[in-house]
Amino acid sequence: MKAGFYQFRPVFGKIEQNLTRIVKNLSNISADLIVLPELPYTGYYFKDREEVRSLSEELSSSKIIDTLSRMCKKNNYNLVTGFAEKYKDRYFNSAVLIGPEGVIHTYRKLHLFNHEKNWFDAGDIELSVQSVRGVTIGMMVCFDWIFPEVTRCLALQKADIICHPSNLVLDYCQQAMITRSLENSVFTITANRFGADERSRGTLNFTGKSQICSPRGEVIYRAKSDEEILYITEIDPGAARDKLITENNHLLSDRRPEFYTDISG
Repeated sequence: MKAGFYQFRPVFGKIEQNLTRIVKNLSNISADLIVLPELPYTGYYFKDREEVRSLSEELSSSKIIDTLSRMCKKNNYNLVTGFAEKYKDRYFNSAVLIGPEGVIHTYRKLHLFNHEKNWFDAGDIELSVQSVRGVTIGMMVCFDWIFPEVTRCLALQKADIICHPSNLVLDYCQQAMITRSLENSVFTITANRFGADERSRGTLNFTGKSQICSPRGEVIYRAKSDEEILYITEIDPGAARDKLITENNHLLSDRRPEFYTDISG
């Protein structure tokens, strides 16, 4: 599978400008799966929930989703993108899997970071995986990374690749994602943004360093902290299906869940 990410610097509130930039850079390329950052059309550092309302769209009537669906069809690839989703009177920090046939699945961020709790509603869709060209895809969004239960749940559902749209501001997530890949024997693709959202309330800086990690905890590629880059590489999803640590130790079947009862408490 040819998979990768697009790291760039969105401009806050400039939906049309950000969408145009993405389409320009992702057109006429050869890939199977591309991951975009969290909230790449709106920007991240909202003033309040009302500002989220003014910049969010419903999936069924979104120009963004319509444009991306046509792009995926034209280029015959799949895309995981962050998205500010309006649903009835609620607003979600979502990730959407789009293929040549249109929207395949939507995931709503379960774990809201800091001021996001004032802007968005917590996700209400169970973690699940989807099949794309014979490869099993899972999704999580940004701060979900700090909860190992998320990646483990997706691994137990046989995810080969976990797509991770992000707007990271803490400087240690990228290292933690190496562990997430290793402890679950999965590929992870973290698509981060770089630059800053400069708002009247202050400036929020993002760390860049988008990366792809292998099931053995190797960093296949990590972008710089301040560069715009489309990176695509060939990966073997079958490597994620080998869960043997030694000839006598299987990463998942050696689990002892009867002793983990406190984990859901």
